[in-house]
Amino acid sequence: MLIEGYGHGLVVAGESLVGRRGFWANHLLAMCGDGTCAERAVPEWFGGDGADADSLAEVLFDPEQCPVFRVLVPDEHPVPGVVVLYRNLVDEFGVDYLPGGPGTGAGLSSGLVSGLSWRELIGVADCPEPPADGVQDVSGRFLLLLPLLSGEWSGDVVRERIVADLVAVGAPEDTVGRAAGHLLGHLERRAVHDSGWGSPLSGG
Repeated sequence: MLIEGYGHGLVVAGESLVGRRGFWANHLLAMCGDGTCAERAVPEWFGGDGADADSLAEVLFDPEQCPVFRVLVPDEHPVPGVVVLYRNLVDEFGVDYLPGGPGTGAGLSSGLVSGLSWRELIGVADCPEPPADGVQDVSGRFLLLLPLLSGEWSGDVVRERIVADLVAVGAPEDTVGRAAGHLLGHLERRAVHDSGWGSPLSGG
């Protein structure tokens, strides 16, 4: 898979990682790392434990590859799909959100998606017939794109959806409310796209 600006042969399909224990701790803890909450979010809130998250972090943040997670939509869909790319380049780690049409897999532009409104986010996540390539699970699609949420939204509606989708991907029901509260709070405070994102487990 080739994507302009991300090196030759580094970009690999990462969709198979979404169902592994520790994936959501890595992807979502990055949103909770600005130190503004009195209580620190922990990997166990998102399913799995710290060891699971550490193990998967070695794959997600491997400098020898850039895993991508394609959240695609059909041609006629009103909102374009998105490709989530873990940018594991030398001295340039982070998570990029790239525009992705159906069948995205080669020659994708490196332009960034700056944000999605709530309506756009659920429109892409809940697409009833996503293309065969990419992430198929609705909850996985929603949580992958959650860091892009921008604009105005109903806190109760967003919280309810986050809770439901976290439980669907394996988050413990006894802590899912705290996890959702953290994510929602940080969405309200942080910039939509931070090119300096790194591994939430390395202090980056």
